[in-house]
Amino acid sequence: MKIGIFFGGTSREREISFAGGRTVFDNLDKALFQPVPIFVDSLGQFILLDWQYIYKGTIRDFYPPVSSQPPSLHHLQVYIESLGELDHEARFHAIAKVGREVKAQELPQLMDFAFLALHGPGGEDGAIQGLLEWLGIPYSGSGILPSAFGIDKIAQKNLLHALGRPTPNFRVITAEEWDRTDHAATLAYLVRELGLPLVLKAPRQGSSIGVSILKTDDLAKFEAAIDKSLFRKTLTRADWQRLGEQGRLAWVQHLTDIREGIGLPVVLDDETVPVYHPEALLHTLTERLETAESVRLTNLDGETQVLVESFVAGREFSCIVVEDPNGQPLALPPTEIVKGEELFDYRSKYLPGLARKITPIDLPEEKIQEIREACEEMFRTFGFQVYARLDGFVAHDGRLFLNDPNTTSGMLPASFFFHQAAEIGLNPSQFLTYLIRTSLAARRRAGLRPVKLAQLLARLDTAVTGRHTADTERIRVAVIMGGYSSERHISVESGRNIYEKLSSSAKYAPVPVFLTGSADEHKLYVLPVNVMLKDNADDIREKIEHAEAGETPHPILERIRREAGAITSTYAGQALAQPRRISFEELAQLADEVFIALHGRPGEDGALQQELEKFGLPYNGSGVASSSVTINKFETNQRLREAGLRVAEHRMAHKLEWQADAESFYRGLETQFPYPFIAKPADDGCSSAVKKIKNRAELEAFCQLIFRTEEDLLPGPAGVLSLGFKEEFPRKDAFLVETLIGRDGAAHFLEITGGLLTSYDEDGQLDIEVFEASEALATGEVLSLEEKFLAGEGQNITPARYDADPAERQRISNEVKAVLRRVAEVLDIQGYARIDAFVRVRPAGEVEVLIIEVNSLPGMTPATCIFHQTALAGYTPYEFIDRILEFGKARAEKAVSAAS
Repeated sequence: MKIGIFFGGTSREREISFAGGRTVFDNLDKALFQPVPIFVDSLGQFILLDWQYIYKGTIRDFYPPVSSQPPSLHHLQVYIESLGELDHEARFHAIAKVGREVKAQELPQLMDFAFLALHGPGGEDGAIQGLLEWLGIPYSGSGILPSAFGIDKIAQKNLLHALGRPTPNFRVITAEEWDRTDHAATLAYLVRELGLPLVLKAPRQGSSIGVSILKTDDLAKFEAAIDKSLFRKTLTRADWQRLGEQGRLAWVQHLTDIREGIGLPVVLDDETVPVYHPEALLHTLTERLETAESVRLTNLDGETQVLVESFVAGREFSCIVVEDPNGQPLALPPTEIVKGEELFDYRSKYLPGLARKITPIDLPEEKIQEIREACEEMFRTFGFQVYARLDGFVAHDGRLFLNDPNTTSGMLPASFFFHQAAEIGLNPSQFLTYLIRTSLAARRRAGLRPVKLAQLLARLDTAVTGRHTADTERIRVAVIMGGYSSERHISVESGRNIYEKLSSSAKYAPVPVFLTGSADEHKLYVLPVNVMLKDNADDIREKIEHAEAGETPHPILERIRREAGAITSTYAGQALAQPRRISFEELAQLADEVFIALHGRPGEDGALQQELEKFGLPYNGSGVASSSVTINKFETNQRLREAGLRVAEHRMAHKLEWQADAESFYRGLETQFPYPFIAKPADDGCSSAVKKIKNRAELEAFCQLIFRTEEDLLPGPAGVLSLGFKEEFPRKDAFLVETLIGRDGAAHFLEITGGLLTSYDEDGQLDIEVFEASEALATGEVLSLEEKFLAGEGQNITPARYDADPAERQRISNEVKAVLRRVAEVLDIQGYARIDAFVRVRPAGEVEVLIIEVNSLPGMTPATCIFHQTALAGYTPYEFIDRILEFGKARAEKAVSAAS
């Protein structure tokens, strides 16, 4: 069955929609479905997207293409609406670089079914649903009317209030009222009616965009919160003049961010001519504020109303409700959201580890059942179909409040959507199959082409039955994830991504395995799917500990699994079990080969590889000897320097030296490495504790943190280094110090990361394929965790922009790739790897490549740039993973032949 996946869209949630569409594309069961990617751009155009662009980190990385964009002094990435009013030819050429435009009337020829991964206006408001109804294409989720209702928070509030259902008290302020009333009087009225804190929301947005919490009756903060919800911003001349050149650029970049700012295009004051491009906005503001005292910016697609609610002090939850096979609502186990701040914001929602998701919410069974019944009732009351996500609070006095139902949930791998479905035993691939089947039945019940949909349903049911027979013939791959290093959360993300790619294939049957313990003892656990899809590595480890302590599943889970029996008996592969500890010998019985999705120690140090070789298990990545070198950045640098390759000046700084005489320790480093320099762990990756040290105070703080004895961070030093919320900072006995690599007079200077893949040629010799490197753009001093791994966050340009001239760019690229190949040869890298480096291109054209580090098991999260690179070389992510596994098998067979 051809499944058109609609993703991207016109709303401010387009990046999460883009990432969710990729999740659906990857997880659709390839034995049942053929995915057809329909990217919807921010102008509302349908584009049949060339598959390789699905694996870009953000929409702006590929669209609009560079060739369609005007020159940008600051090399700013933009969405297509920032190109202004484009004529038909300009739009055609922009689209032609990434796929082909599809007119609405063509859609029925391209697909049998439309899976909607769109969010917000244009995706959840009934508009796309109405178009698909007109075209006779069945689609996922709710129909036109419930979708239109589900997008409108004010309409929902009015209905709940009219029905006497508990919902936070609220008031609505229109933009017109706000502009003509006394702001202080409005604030006083709201505080009197609703109390403090106040929650202010943009009523037609999701992902906590346009949401603020006002804790005190501070007029300035109140005005800023109203502006945020209306997507307005007032800038004074004094504020603008206080900003330097870089500060003004950063201000404009933040303002035009569609998630945290107001986005583009904007109008200034009461003018009618919009400003489309951030460069033009920067110039206009500088010019305007030379004479004007202030300027007000308003987004053209801003809101016209603000919803103001009373704050509910209590426990926040989210509950997915699905239709059962009889069309009745079935609430999955509600998840409690435990966060560090009052607001469950964009980053907390989508970056693993920032907020904890506890499923089911830790309450007595009868209270959880009350939540479920309330959610099912709301599902029925609002006329939702197929599935919905309902959010709410349990107040401290036990009262239950429901608000903000969503007819489309986020579809990232660890979203509530998949997280809760796993609690009844469905992996993402199986859950998507069930939702497609349920959506077909819902559309047929509503009268859409009943004969044709009856045929589709019959075909799908037969195919699902046949799928279970085929499962027994697939190759078993143990996917080992987790660990106990600061990279454990990213390792889980990588492992889940590998698991999901393999589980939706016809060739492999993956087995999720979690590694924990210590360097002295590696403990392996086979995970059921519901534990594998917990939010992060710490949550998974906690579930394992509870299981080992004899804790039984929450009674509500047993109840829900019984209620969902008709679903799981058809779609789930096997019944859920508790995590089970296994030995390496048992692992060899359980799996035909292994994919190590660990990062840092253990995993990249050769120790795990040594254990696997004892039992003849093929594995991915480099062998024992190479891994034991590349795990250590200092030793890697030494080997590369001895081979004549360029690396930064470096040395190890040891805890014993620091303890013996801290002042001499500091002076010694300052003498060898002038400020600023780089300090980082020698055997951790993922930007963990990588810091640009600019002065003595930062050096002291870094040493105090990395050499600390206690687990928790020290507040004082953490403040000096401006550590982010829940930022990992490992404890070590030594750290690596390097000179800061700079431009040094080069005509072009950029940070790159390049992937490679190895195979054996016909003569059995190792062949190294080096991919086009990605250019990594850091918004801070070093690449952050978010920029590396969070969908929609980092800016990775593939291929790297070494030069504007295509021929010269390729010449430089070939030289860079030759250096990366040489690095792989020197270090005997096998399987695949990622090499990070800085590239300087001298005015005369000389190319200098300075190696930063080598990752023998690079991150394999959905948004990581290695998939952008392999796509350019013609490999889908699944094909790349398949090649990695095939190489591991070939290497193991070669070793057996050599031994015999």
